[in-house]
Amino acid sequence: MNPQDHSQFVLLDRPRPHVALVTLNRPERMNSMAFDVMVPLKALLDELNSDNSVRAIVLTGAGRGFSSGADHRSAGSVPHVDGLTRPTYALRSMEVLDEVILALRKMHQPVIAAVNGAAIGGGLCLALACDIRLASTDAYFRAAGINNGLTASELGLSFLLPRAIGTSRAFELMLTGRDMSAEEAERVGLVSRAVPAADLLDCCLEMAERIASFSRPGVELTKRTLWSGLDATSLEGHMQAEGLGQLYLRLLTGNFEEAVAARAQRRAPVFTDDK
Repeated sequence: MNPQDHSQFVLLDRPRPHVALVTLNRPERMNSMAFDVMVPLKALLDELNSDNSVRAIVLTGAGRGFSSGADHRSAGSVPHVDGLTRPTYALRSMEVLDEVILALRKMHQPVIAAVNGAAIGGGLCLALACDIRLASTDAYFRAAGINNGLTASELGLSFLLPRAIGTSRAFELMLTGRDMSAEEAERVGLVSRAVPAADLLDCCLEMAERIASFSRPGVELTKRTLWSGLDATSLEGHMQAEGLGQLYLRLLTGNFEEAVAARAQRRAPVFTDDK
């Protein structure tokens, strides 16, 4: 594998057909969310979102950490802040990080977080913004803001965490600042699976390759309705949105007929997303 260097801190690789691997590459700082890392990460996500050869994405960290969150020693440079006062500079800084979280949610492709180690503070938020999370048994999770004399609520954490693990567990984790092990994270639903460190990347790539084999609009619409379901205020309204997506693919593609034929012929289906 020959990773492409989009910056020295964010690497892109294409280890499987239609699958992109994005690696946060600042292991000496446990891939902390310095602006020198987050700005090129956002640029790469934008690039991949428009890359029609990529059908699924895996996001991981180099070294022993997924991401340790805010970098208090070397935060890096915020772009486009010349001449701004401190309050506006702070707002622009927050926007840079917010845009990364929102970009992950809005990606056309599903994003799988391969949580290889510590996911602390903003690193936990980064993992939660991904669609699927698998963790190494060496990984752990911490909502660290409360430990630092701040609020634990940041980058969508108070929205996403209760939806992932339930309100009581989210309140506890965010108000105590304790570590959650990979085993506990699997048990409560924060991650889909906890696997040995040596197997983590292969498990994520295999899952990504499986997702990439399905209908592109089918995958995109499924991701879209899953995320919109988190915001839904009406079951009836959400069911109508789901139904429209299902009719769209049923009427405008031959995918269903291909799936039926493939099962009868005991072969893998080939979805063309066309009639």
